[in-house]
Amino acid sequence: MPILDSNNPMASREAHMNVHLHNADIVMIIALALLCSLLLALRFRPATWKGIVVEALAANAAAIAAVVAFEMLLA
Repeated sequence: MPILDSNNPMASREAHMNVHLHNADIVMIIALALLCSLLLALRFRPATWKGIVVEALAANAAAIAAVVAFEMLLA
């Protein structure tokens, strides 16, 4: 295939994005997750443990997405 050919001049122009999460990123993920879960708990006031688990998962997903997006902007 010509695209995968190492002699192809376009092959050297491929962009590679490496996202590395460091200790500060992990701390930021935890801080954002705690803040998001607190805000969600104040807003929706879950009554069951299932509601608390769903809120915690949503907060963690949002925190991870925010930190990864920020890292991609800086990469």
